[in-house]
Amino acid sequence: MAGPLKTEAVVLRSMRYGEADRILHVYTPMRGRIGAIAKGVRRSRSRFGGRLEPFFRIDLGLHEGRSDLLTVTSAQTVAPYARLRTDADALDGAARACDAVGRIFDSGEPHPEVFNLLCTYLALLDADPANATAARQLAFRLKLLLAAGLAPQLAACATCGEGDHIAGYSPAAGGVVCVACEAGSFPLEPEAHTFLVEALGHALADSPDTDMRIVRVADRAVTETVAHHGHVRLRSVS
Repeated sequence: MAGPLKTEAVVLRSMRYGEADRILHVYTPMRGRIGAIAKGVRRSRSRFGGRLEPFFRIDLGLHEGRSDLLTVTSAQTVAPYARLRTDADALDGAARACDAVGRIFDSGEPHPEVFNLLCTYLALLDADPANATAARQLAFRLKLLLAAGLAPQLAACATCGEGDHIAGYSPAAGGVVCVACEAGSFPLEPEAHTFLVEALGHALADSPDTDMRIVRVADRAVTETVAHHGHVRLRSVS
């Protein structure tokens, strides 16, 4: 519907356009991912200042016309998450999180839980850059898959329902598989299985840590599941 729109948003991506404008990808609670143009934002006297940079949480005013791109009319900072920009690992974690949200949830469907999850993760990075571990990035992605309806089956074999003798992980089946159904799977050691279960079940702030050997296996499970069932390619966290 054409007309003004006000919404909270997180800036996922900002790209130069023309001599003074920027094209933004932002994620909102009730409109999903939105594309917008901020006219004149790169001029030294722009009223937007630096509030339209990636990872800012803002109150955004927009005008919706006939174009697929909405026009930014106002922006007020809710949370700049400034400290995460002082640490390379935290900055990389924020970039990968925003990229994952933009790829998995690339439509205008409302997912307020995804918006809240992204804000929680950015706040964790801002509070302490030590939170930018590969394990926590994976926990974040697992919760994105849960919101997208792509969460892996971890309680029992995804093919036959067998609860014991879990031997591998099958992206095609969408979860762990037993010895009888392991064709086409890759080995999943018990430590990796436990990590996936705990990372999915715990709050993001309480998600478990683990060594990089386990991270690589769990990362493969996550990236290949979303590629097979969501047709989305994510950058590896490891």
